Amino acid sequence: MYIFIAVFLSLYGGMHWYWYRKAASVVPPVAGAKILLGVFLFLMVLAPVMIRLFEQRGHEVVARWTAFIGYSWMGFLFICCSCFLVLDLARLLVWLAARAGIGSIGTFLPGAGVSFASVTVIGIIICTYGLYEAASIRTETVDILTLKIPKAAGTITIAQVSDVHLGLLVGNRRLKTILTAVQAADPDLLVATGDLVDGQMDGRDGLTALLREVQPRFGKFAVTGNHELYVGSGQALSFLRDAGFTVLQGEAATISGLLTVAGVDDPAFGGKAEVATQEREVLERVARDRFVLLLKHRPIITSENLGRFDLQLSGHVHQGQIFPFGLLTRIAFPLPTGLSSLAEGGAVYVSRGTGTWGPPIRFLAPPEVTVFRLRHP
Repeated sequence: MYIFIAVFLSLYGGMHWYWYRKAASVVPPVAGAKILLGVFLFLMVLAPVMIRLFEQRGHEVVARWTAFIGYSWMGFLFICCSCFLVLDLARLLVWLAARAGIGSIGTFLPGAGVSFASVTVIGIIICTYGLYEAASIRTETVDILTLKIPKAAGTITIAQVSDVHLGLLVGNRRLKTILTAVQAADPDLLVATGDLVDGQMDGRDGLTALLREVQPRFGKFAVTGNHELYVGSGQALSFLRDAGFTVLQGEAATISGLLTVAGVDDPAFGGKAEVATQEREVLERVARDRFVLLLKHRPIITSENLGRFDLQLSGHVHQGQIFPFGLLTRIAFPLPTGLSSLAEGGAVYVSRGTGTWGPPIRFLAPPEVTVFRLRHP
């Protein structure tokens, strides 16, 4: 956790420095203007830490407003820095072209003032739209044909939510919208593939009650994500169980003799090697004549376990949440969002996520509730 905070603050501080360099060139020469701007940026760098401190000490109203302002700024800052980076790369190409004697095409690039104003307007427009997109839950339906589901069983419907991040900014209203989409699918089984929790769950009985209202005939299963550890594994696991979920930590459950649901912890809980062992051992124990559903927060395929499961459900990446961040997440996690077939048999589905982490916005990465319909071909 300390390493995560150090790396995050270093990268986030670097983004603020980059934005400040752009802003400083257009800040009016008013006494103290640059100092005030610097103080604001310093507070925004520390905002994610202050939010946790306010929340832990019970100052929920202050924490919520700090979260909305600080995380909205985070989204705006990322969009602006992405645009500035594109402009700077264009200026570099112009400079290289001039050095090569290709001619001066730099007149086509806007000056510092126009660039800053244009990028600011773009950032505001995208953030405003992003608030709408984040609240617009889509239902994605995936049909899975398999001989392992008896014809007599008909269609087994599984609803997946992932990366909801319940906490200060994703609360009762958003959860009601999500669960309305879940209930509309009338699932036989509900699964949560990590990061359902992202805040202090003490005193949030309203969220627990909403989740308890969802009672699929085959139950509800969940696995941990990295944020369940970040906010405190004890209270996170208690919340999941109080909400009616069976939490699978290297465990498997047989559902009415029709399918097996297996789940493993996120590597944040015990490291990659320990979780890999956990996954191998649980999949070695399951019967292969039944459909095996593997719940695993991060979209990573362990090669030694190929052929031991029929469908892996994952999340974690949010499809970047705000374009173009998804280009970076694809480097760390090459599997695309959506359904991918595996050469050795089986498939993996990577959810775009159902809620938001950090900025309460999404851009070109709409949230989803995924509905899988398993049936005999």
